[in-house]
Amino acid sequence: MKRYWDSCAFLAWLQNEAEHADACNDTLEAAKTSGFIIMTSALTLTETLWLRGGPKLGEDKARILNRFFRRSFLRVVNVDRAVAEAAQRLVWHDDVKPKDAIHVATALRYQCTLLETFDAALIARTGLYGLTIRAPKRRAQGSLDLTP
Repeated sequence: MKRYWDSCAFLAWLQNEAEHADACNDTLEAAKTSGFIIMTSALTLTETLWLRGGPKLGEDKARILNRFFRRSFLRVVNVDRAVAEAAQRLVWHDDVKPKDAIHVATALRYQCTLLETFDAALIARTGLYGLTIRAPKRRAQGSLDLTP
C-alpha cells in the first residue's frame, strides 16, 4: 500500500499537536522500521514553513526541515503539469480547495491507496477517486496479561 501525507499531517507532527502527535509519531516510526514509503508533494516543503498560529520558520530551521524530508522513508514528488491539470479538475468539479486538490491529484498520480490528513473536508471524501482518506492512526497496543 502506498501512503500519502498532505501538509497538515506534517504540520501536526511538527507542532506536536496533543491530539495528533502520537498517531504521527507512530506512523513515521512504522515507516522507518517497516520499510513503507510516505509520499508527499513538493508543495509540502513550502506549506510547512509557516506553522499554524506561529511565525514562519527561519532559513536555519528550513534547512533542518529540508534534511528531514530527505529521509529514506519519505518521498517528495514534483508537481508537474499533469498533476496541476488533474488538480484543476478537482477544484472545478468537486469543489476541492486548490492546495488540497494538488495533494489529492499527486496521491492519485503516484497510485497511492491511502491519503492521510487531519483535514475533515478531505476525510469526508474518502472512497472518492478510489482513495481512502483518513487521519494517521496510532499503532495498536498489545494487551498485557496480568494473570498470575
